[in-house]
Amino acid sequence: MKKNIWIMASAIIPAFSNCSNGTPPAGKTNATNTNTDNSIVVFSSKQLVNAGLTLGRPETRETHAFVKVSGVIDVPPQNIVSVSLPLGGYLKKTTMLPGSSVQKGSVLATIEDQQYIQLQQDYLTSESKLSYLEAEYSRQETLNSTKAVSDKTFQLAKAEVESQRILRTALAEKLRLIGIVPEKLTGKNISRAISIYSPISGYVTKVNANTGKYLNPTDILFELVDPSSIHLSLTVFENDAAAIFQGQKVTCYTAAHPEKKYQATVHLVNRNIGSDRSTVVHCHIIDPGKELIPGLYMSAEIQINSKPLQCLPVDAIVKWQNENYIFYQISDTAFKMYKVKTGMADESYVPILDSIPQAKIVTSNAFTLLSKKMNSTEE
Repeated sequence: MKKNIWIMASAIIPAFSNCSNGTPPAGKTNATNTNTDNSIVVFSSKQLVNAGLTLGRPETRETHAFVKVSGVIDVPPQNIVSVSLPLGGYLKKTTMLPGSSVQKGSVLATIEDQQYIQLQQDYLTSESKLSYLEAEYSRQETLNSTKAVSDKTFQLAKAEVESQRILRTALAEKLRLIGIVPEKLTGKNISRAISIYSPISGYVTKVNANTGKYLNPTDILFELVDPSSIHLSLTVFENDAAAIFQGQKVTCYTAAHPEKKYQATVHLVNRNIGSDRSTVVHCHIIDPGKELIPGLYMSAEIQINSKPLQCLPVDAIVKWQNENYIFYQISDTAFKMYKVKTGMADESYVPILDSIPQAKIVTSNAFTLLSKKMNSTEE
């Protein structure tokens, strides 16, 4: 009986001995060997294929520092026209409203006044009188050549012709000033009304009169804008003004559509600092399109210098808890999350401002790793 008890005890002792050395029984997993690093994401081989990850290394690219500013769409002074009446008159008719599109030479308004009738009459009378005086001068010249008349009489005829020509020329210029072509004027087409024509193609921004109102020569009837040469007027504060030069590249966008970027270049920098400690920078927009109109507010980024930095594709960067991260490979199916400091991205690349591990980086579909990490954390 004692022999049997000893055999059973000898079989049990090795089992306890194995447990005391930390070796788990067959078919078990030691919990202390399980990965507890939350920054590591592990895929199975099948999951890795489905994730469609792309691996690569940072590229050294020329990157730029930016000055963030704001401003408005503006037009140069030569593209803004104020339309007034040189001789005044009553507004008979206009169909213009603010925003109306106009073409160069199109009729803006019709004006009436009796002085237009008088001016046309004076011109035609002057024209007729000049014809008589020219004929008289020719006759006096012939008579003077034979000494049939005195030189004084001949000189008087010549002076009258010259005086009448000056008068006719002056009246003709007044007619052109109000849009009447003197060469086409006859006694049969005298009119009490004149038309005001658009001097540019563009659109109306202001209408300052109504039908029946008398307009003085100093009154502004319409204001027109030609948007073909719009530019971006940016406000730059004195701390940044010294770094702005002609030819620098500018990226600008509107508050309503920040995703749509417009490219521009610095055209002119006002080197005078105003009382608000700022100056104005004028930029030429390369392709403004029809959606950019004068007065529209825009934000902009001016490239002020450049230097080479390590860059990664935009898809390699993921944001989590207001920080930027990348994933780098630590084994065939495992990837580690790593926080990075980034610069300002362009359309496809992001500059990395600090050092990163010398390993292959996930350059696309990095968000799938972040998604798996977040799901694993929740579990």
